Amino acid sequence: PAEGALADWVLAVEADAGDWAEERLDLLHGVTQLIAVERDRRDAARTVRRRLAQEVLELVQTGAAPAEIAARLRVAAPVLLPGLGAAPHWQVVVARVDWDGGEGGGGPLAQSLLEEILVDPAETGPEHSDRIAVAHTGDEAIALVPLPTLATAEHEESGAGILADTLLAAVRDPLSAGLDGDGRLTVGVSAAVHSAEGLRGALEEARHARRVAAARPGRVCAAGHQELASHVLLLPFVPDDVRRAFTARLLDPLRDYDRRHRAELIPTLEAFLDCDGSWTRCAGRLHLHVNTLRYRVGRIEQLTGRDLSRLEDKLDFFLALRMS
Repeated sequence: PAEGALADWVLAVEADAGDWAEERLDLLHGVTQLIAVERDRRDAARTVRRRLAQEVLELVQTGAAPAEIAARLRVAAPVLLPGLGAAPHWQVVVARVDWDGGEGGGGPLAQSLLEEILVDPAETGPEHSDRIAVAHTGDEAIALVPLPTLATAEHEESGAGILADTLLAAVRDPLSAGLDGDGRLTVGVSAAVHSAEGLRGALEEARHARRVAAARPGRVCAAGHQELASHVLLLPFVPDDVRRAFTARLLDPLRDYDRRHRAELIPTLEAFLDCDGSWTRCAGRLHLHVNTLRYRVGRIEQLTGRDLSRLEDKLDFFLALRMS
């Protein structure tokens, strides 16, 4: 599947060209030549952008001095944002394509896909794809995305950056179909950084976010830097055997009791934690008398040996429920 993947331009004509007149065939040939000229122009510009991205990436990954990285960014900025004098902020986007058979080396395909995904069809003005510089390391693609720093307060407030939850919204279905059930595309997006000093951290942030996305179900997944300040970052990296043992120790006694007595201890525990341990609110949500709720919570504590008045035990139950 990896070798047969298509990430290129196709000219499709909905017609039977078998009985076309010679003039119409010549016209179609002329159209393809015009498209080829435009494609050559874009490919030449893309080659320059890829080289710039590769040079910056190598400097960042080898631990080059911030001044050296900043000098390279000053070279890249006019190429990616022609006509804008202000130095941009930068975001890093990391993408990876993996196949069910375990084939590696999906970096070039991820590079081509990322270059197309990052084009905003609603963008007006100069060719938006000319702003996108994407390198690859063999297994992953890394995009260096400049964000123009305009002087308006409105623009500063909006941030004008890439959001992971909207990045793939328009292309998730066609990409899933194109991966044909054998491949996965996972994408991670960093926060915007304002200087060369922050670029290495942005790269690591985007890679961490991509690993969070990879832990989710689905053929096409993305995660952003906002999700890295939560326990959500940690849960996907808990080994499966540890996850199973932890949840079984806390929740299996409750599940067994629920199966035998239809006591609904698991739903009660979820509601109790969701109500921050408030007896009144939880009883109201479950339509129970407070004494009935206290009996159920007491049974949970008895079966598990935990104390739901303690923060540590509440946290353990919360994590067990999330991991299950």
